[in-house]
Amino acid sequence: MTDTDINASAAPLVEHLVELRQRLMKALIAVAIVFVIAFIFAADIFQILVVPYERAAGEDQKLTLIFTAPQEFFFAQLKIALFTALFMAFPVIASQIYKFVAPGLYRNERKAFLPFLIATPILFFAGASLVYWVVMPLAMAFFMSMQISGGDSVATIELLPKVSEYLGLIMTLIFAFGLVFQLPVVISLLARAGLVTEQGLKNKRKWAIVLTFIMAAVLTPPDPISQIGLAVPTLLLYELSIYATRLIERKRLEREAATDADAQSA
Repeated sequence: MTDTDINASAAPLVEHLVELRQRLMKALIAVAIVFVIAFIFAADIFQILVVPYERAAGEDQKLTLIFTAPQEFFFAQLKIALFTALFMAFPVIASQIYKFVAPGLYRNERKAFLPFLIATPILFFAGASLVYWVVMPLAMAFFMSMQISGGDSVATIELLPKVSEYLGLIMTLIFAFGLVFQLPVVISLLARAGLVTEQGLKNKRKWAIVLTFIMAAVLTPPDPISQIGLAVPTLLLYELSIYATRLIERKRLEREAATDADAQSA
């Protein structure tokens, strides 16, 4: 390879790196803007995140969350702001990734990739909604059921969750469910690339069940409500992925048959 060839190949690489930096900067600016706004309203956002706890306790119950270090609630507000920034700025981040990748794709590949780009935030929001409205209230109700009312010779055991621990719990669950709900998108992309097949997914169904429950035990708190709440939707999404892979393979066979027919007619 001559020096001219090396310089010619290096120029596009530099251009791609410059564009990547620009895309990353736009994504970071979006995250930073939302972060500042979210930090200003962190206390209000915290009240929204406490709603599942309120639903578990009942509307008439007075909730008390504590912090045991002077700086704890300040850092909790920073976590809330970062969590909100990543959640709200995700469409911007995804769009910047798509704009960086799209020029290297054919027109039909861009059309095929766009539905997955749209489905990703929708599925993430669906997973987060499941945590917010179903899993978290059930989990908190389970934890609150362990309280003991004191009496004669009986100690009172009352749940007084720390602000940071409650936030860590709900944010971990939201991100865990949001990421798990991306399973159909990931498997469908692998199917389009020919890396997985419908029959292969069916053959690995038993392993998928075992790994799902192991993953649920690792990602969720040690209570059956959260673990089952994550495992069951994951298995349903796996079955949905098998169906999506079947459709992708069927369309691929139809395109190949049409191409063969055109070649024979020519």
